[in-house]
Amino acid sequence: MPPTKYKFNPDSLSFDKIRLGMSTLLLRILAYFVGSLIFALIYWIIFASFFDSPKEKALKREVEQMTIQYDLIHREMNSVESVLNDLQKTDDNLYRTIFDAEPIPSTQRDGGLGGVNRYEALEGYNNSNLVIETASRLDKITKKVYVQSKSFDELIKMAEKKGEMLQSIPSVMPISNKDLTRTASGYGWRIHPYYKISKFHYGMDFTAPLGTDVYATGSGKVVEVVAAQRGQGKHITIDHGFGYTSIYAHLSNFNVKVGQKVQRGDIIGFVGSTGMSVANHLHYEIKLNGVNVDPINYFFEDLNPAEYERIVEIASKTGQSLD
Repeated sequence: MPPTKYKFNPDSLSFDKIRLGMSTLLLRILAYFVGSLIFALIYWIIFASFFDSPKEKALKREVEQMTIQYDLIHREMNSVESVLNDLQKTDDNLYRTIFDAEPIPSTQRDGGLGGVNRYEALEGYNNSNLVIETASRLDKITKKVYVQSKSFDELIKMAEKKGEMLQSIPSVMPISNKDLTRTASGYGWRIHPYYKISKFHYGMDFTAPLGTDVYATGSGKVVEVVAAQRGQGKHITIDHGFGYTSIYAHLSNFNVKVGQKVQRGDIIGFVGSTGMSVANHLHYEIKLNGVNVDPINYFFEDLNPAEYERIVEIASKTGQSLD
C-alpha cells in the first residue's frame, strides 16, 4: 500500500492525515493507465522493430518458399526452352529439308503475343517483377509449343504424302542413257549455237536419233503440249505436284495430250530437232516452285555415285549447247 501522508495543521498544532478527493484519485488512476499504455506502446514498437510476430514469420517463410519455387520453375523453363530450340532446329534443318518445305520464320516462332497489357493484374506487388517475368516466359513457351505442334501436324501430313511425293519427283533421265554417252550439254553458262555468245542454259541436252522415246521422269499431269516453230519447238510440260514441273523440248512428235495423267517411265513423246535447235536432241528442264534447278541433281533413281560423278564431268566439259 502507498505510504500515508500527513499535513501540519497550524490551528490544532498537529499533523492531520491527508485524504485524497475522488477527482484527484480518478486523475491519478487515469495518469497511471495512460502511462502504462504509453509504456506498452513503446515496448511493442521496440519489440516489433527487432522481432517478427508469428504471423510475419509464417508469411516470410511462405515468401521464401515461393521464391524458391519460382527459381525452380525458371530452371525448368530453361530446360524446356532448350528442348524446344533443338526441336525447332531439327524441324527446320532436317524434317523440312527432307520434305522440301520452307522453314518456319523466326518471326512466327518468336513473335510477341500483342494486345493489351496482359499482366496488369500482377503489377503493384513486392514481387511483381518476378511474377510478371515468369508469366511472360511461360506465355512465350506456350506459343512456341503451339507453333511446333502445328508444324508437326503439317509434317505428319507431308509424311503421309511422301510415297506419292517420291513417285512424283522427276528423278530419272528422260531418255535411255545407260552408258551416259548421250549426255551433251549441262546446266549453266554455255555458248549459244546460233548467237555464238555466252548464255545461261537452263536445262540439260541429250543427243539421240530422231524418234527416240522420251519418258516422263515422274508421275504427274500434262499441262502443256505445244507445237511451236521457234524457241523450244514442240514441247511438253508436266506438273508433278509438290512444286515440281518438267519440260521436254524440241520433240518430233507427241504421245500425250493436255490433261492426261502419266506415270514415271511412260512414253510421252519422241526426240526431234524442232524450234531453235541445231541437231536431234532432247532439251530437258526441271523447275521447283517456278524456278529452274539443275536436272543433274535429280537422277538419283538412275545413277550410282560413280555414274553421277561421271555425268557431272561430261555435262560440265561441253562448252556449247544444242539450243
